[in-house]
Amino acid sequence: MRTQNTSSHLKVCAIVTEYRYNSHAEMIIGRLFGQFEYQPSIEVASIYVDQFPSNDLSRGEAEKHNIMIYSSIKEAIHAVGDELAGVLIIGEHGQYDRNEFDQIMYPRRRFIEEALLALDELKIRVPIFSDKHLSYNMEDSIWIYEALKSRNIPFLGGSSIPLVVHHTGMEAEALHTLEEILIISFGSTEDYGYHAMEIMQCLAERRYGGETGISSVHTTKGDAVWKAMDLAKWPEELMLRALDTYMVKQMEHPRTRVGDPVLFEIEYKDGLKGYVLQLQDEVEQWSYAFRNREGVIHARLCESGMERPFHHFSMLVSSIEAMIVQNHSSVPLERTFLTTTMINMGMQSLFDQKRVDASSINTAY
Repeated sequence: MRTQNTSSHLKVCAIVTEYRYNSHAEMIIGRLFGQFEYQPSIEVASIYVDQFPSNDLSRGEAEKHNIMIYSSIKEAIHAVGDELAGVLIIGEHGQYDRNEFDQIMYPRRRFIEEALLALDELKIRVPIFSDKHLSYNMEDSIWIYEALKSRNIPFLGGSSIPLVVHHTGMEAEALHTLEEILIISFGSTEDYGYHAMEIMQCLAERRYGGETGISSVHTTKGDAVWKAMDLAKWPEELMLRALDTYMVKQMEHPRTRVGDPVLFEIEYKDGLKGYVLQLQDEVEQWSYAFRNREGVIHARLCESGMERPFHHFSMLVSSIEAMIVQNHSSVPLERTFLTTTMINMGMQSLFDQKRVDASSINTAY
């Protein structure tokens, strides 16, 4: 089986839910078309688009770049054939139903399953990028994880925000004995909460002994979050230190302004405690604070792009290109599987209003 195309302009197939202004598809594929002052090193050779909204950009861009939009994923992959060097799956945005846990049911398993079937038919193995978490439910997520592992396919998924997380040498050393970590997040619970979990995990996996996996997830909302803080059930000090990293600082405590916060509490199997605090409209970027066993606290702002063209997408596209060219992913698949588990169980916990046991999910790495 061919594993890598050696031409100077490696060809990829793009599979997207929709391609419109400010969508993830535009931010990623647009850069591969040379937009946003980006100089691409790979070439989009075919496209599959699942939905065409009234403000669709895919047809105009495809015509401009002399690229076909195919009616199926199989056709889009087979059209490139032996020249295919990678598959880009952008299953984000579009009009899709929500499940009982208020999660958007993006067709990521269908996209990945059909892509793998087409690759199997061509008898090739190429790297796959899939935006955000693996799927909105655990059955599909486990299927995707096992399908990718069994084929030994390089895979890049998750969030772009960890790419803007930079540590000093002192912080990296302190993470070795990490004891508790809190991420400040904002926006919609599932979409933006997932970014925060990716930030948390890219820090947590640096502790001594490697990743052990998580034992439970518990999500609370509204005044119950502040009442739990008053009872010291989660670290208010870490929240305040994380909030202090923003340029614009509020004088009053956030509880005076945020009436409907969401708190994800994640307990790891080795005792590490992680928290994602959603403060809706309080901030516009993510930040974190962590404490290690020596009691030292570090805090930092994640400086993602807040305005178009959102510079963190350039870092993401660069990572995608590196995986395609090197046939190796810089991010372990296990991280994406673990953060997928976190958000799925976190949303279930919010719906069920009780802690969800995650100990049966093996996510050590």
